Amino acid sequence: MSKILLVDDDPLFSAWLADALGTQGHEVACAVNGVDGLACIDRFVPDIIVLDLVMPKMNGFELLKARECSTPVLMVSARDNEDDRITGYELGADDFLSKPFSIKELFVRLRALERRLCISQSHQPQMATVAAKVINFDDMSYRITIGSRYVDLTQTEFKLFKYLFERKGQVITKQELQRSVLQKDLGRFDRNLDMHISNTRRKLANISLPRNLINTVRGQGYSFMA
Repeated sequence: MSKILLVDDDPLFSAWLADALGTQGHEVACAVNGVDGLACIDRFVPDIIVLDLVMPKMNGFELLKARECSTPVLMVSARDNEDDRITGYELGADDFLSKPFSIKELFVRLRALERRLCISQSHQPQMATVAAKVINFDDMSYRITIGSRYVDLTQTEFKLFKYLFERKGQVITKQELQRSVLQKDLGRFDRNLDMHISNTRRKLANISLPRNLINTVRGQGYSFMA
């Protein structure tokens, strides 16, 4: 069973859902807002995050922008509209479930995410050699080709990936990436860099390449998997 982090500011809902997940054998941790949720991600290291969108201090969208992990995210919200779903997916969420929902449907959605996790983990040993393959960069189309696979990136994503690749084996600080690639200083609450990295990782995963080609070095910055 999985370790699940539930991030929701409704204590009754959280208690009900945590109890239901516990009966299925899951290990559950709860956070009451996005700030608490980010701290729990580092401390608890969940397999799956169940994330409410509307919360105080830091909402679900802000948490998606700020997180530095590739943990699958199931969004849950009573505010069910197309714009919210699209925004969540663009920020790296994997699924959306509107409140109120059937607990049976939640279990089905979680099992689907668990299957994806198992497939991803089973591919990791062979993907560890990806960095040893020839990587080609098309500076006109912003396409990166790795072996027989390719991924199309935005201009900023392409520049970030190439900058890290050219310095593989080194830890590059966020400040350096911000100044050298995004051409501006890193602000205290500026999450643009994290969002670009997250989007790039998601695109890598979409073509069965490991997200951790771009590796987070906690408290320091990012490095390319050498």
